[in-house]
Amino acid sequence: MALLVGFEEDHAVLWQIFSNAAKLTRTFKLGKKRIDRKALYSFHESVVDALRLLLNEGVRSVVVTAPIKTAYTGDFLDHIRKHHAYLTQPERPDGATFGELVGSVDQPYEVAELVNAKGFRKLIQDMTSQETDQVINELEKHLRSDNFVLLFSLKEIEDNIYDRKRLSDFGTEYLMLTDKYLADNEKKNRLQRLLQISKSRSVKTRIINAETPGGKRISQFGGIIFFTLPARVKLRTQK
Repeated sequence: MALLVGFEEDHAVLWQIFSNAAKLTRTFKLGKKRIDRKALYSFHESVVDALRLLLNEGVRSVVVTAPIKTAYTGDFLDHIRKHHAYLTQPERPDGATFGELVGSVDQPYEVAELVNAKGFRKLIQDMTSQETDQVINELEKHLRSDNFVLLFSLKEIEDNIYDRKRLSDFGTEYLMLTDKYLADNEKKNRLQRLLQISKSRSVKTRIINAETPGGKRISQFGGIIFFTLPARVKLRTQK
């Protein structure tokens, strides 16, 4: 799932984009002219507050759009960088990857046109790949850490995720598997159940293209991995 935020002169719309559907989540009214800096600040803050709630549910890709020859998306992203920089750090549990496109998405047919365009699909693919690379980098950095848990046996992963007691012991948790592992596995129902329960328990789940660098690294572990970082471990932004 991805989030799509469309900015217009006096309002913004927030959509949740699923594989086969789009859901209008909220509409935000500016109320005053954009030259009113206080009103614009409050407007941007209301969008950020809505995004935070959805990011806490595990969404990690946010696409912002606006009509051609406007600076609305730039204004919003500048606001985030200035006041909520942590949101632009996708390796954080409360961060995301942001991308920009041109276009209006006020109406469902406009959303459908944008989402089905090659540019949107390519952007989401690039954003997901970037995020995956950063998470894999964190995996590599903590492989030898005493505060690190790594599982790559499906049975061990299931036992760990299905055990409710473990939820008080760990911080950020990731379940990552390659698309090839999912496609070739004879126990797809078992995997789908694992993915569903993982999401419901706030585990960050990712299905990765096996041909990408991140996918190849996961394939070295057999195609599926589960790893955790304790809450006290602070992730660093790589520059």
